[in-house]
Amino acid sequence: MKAINIESYRPEWKSYFEQFNRAWIEKYFVLEDIDKYVLSNPEEAILKGGGKILFAVYDGKVIGTVALKKTDDETMELTKMAVDENYQGIGAGKMLCQAVINKAKDLSVKRLVLYTQTALKPALGIYRKLGFIEVPIEQGKYKRADTKMEMILNDNY
Repeated sequence: MKAINIESYRPEWKSYFEQFNRAWIEKYFVLEDIDKYVLSNPEEAILKGGGKILFAVYDGKVIGTVALKKTDDETMELTKMAVDENYQGIGAGKMLCQAVINKAKDLSVKRLVLYTQTALKPALGIYRKLGFIEVPIEQGKYKRADTKMEMILNDNY
């Protein structure tokens, strides 16, 4: 079996970040203004503020992506995780999620949060398996989100 490699953001892969995320959001929901901004401007929306974007590469082809967005000095948000529909089910989503958790730990982040939707059962399963727990969600963050999850990465939090 071919290996899936996780690699850091490259400007030439920007279109995959938008394409994969746009596909799943439009399949299940409606693209919000914040989505349009982040997907069109990942360098400014994610990277400029100290965030990271990772990509899953399988057999030389980019098949998935995930972002880590800084929200404050102690917290980052796991956001915009997407895998090309043709490659779902081979473990890329779990690998991306684990890689972004490891990256957050490397950056000494104390808390990792994410917003999701109960309809996205495969994603929820990944998050739970990797140790995220559900916490109360604040209203108005994202229209489609009905679930907030977090992972404490530093015991001193």
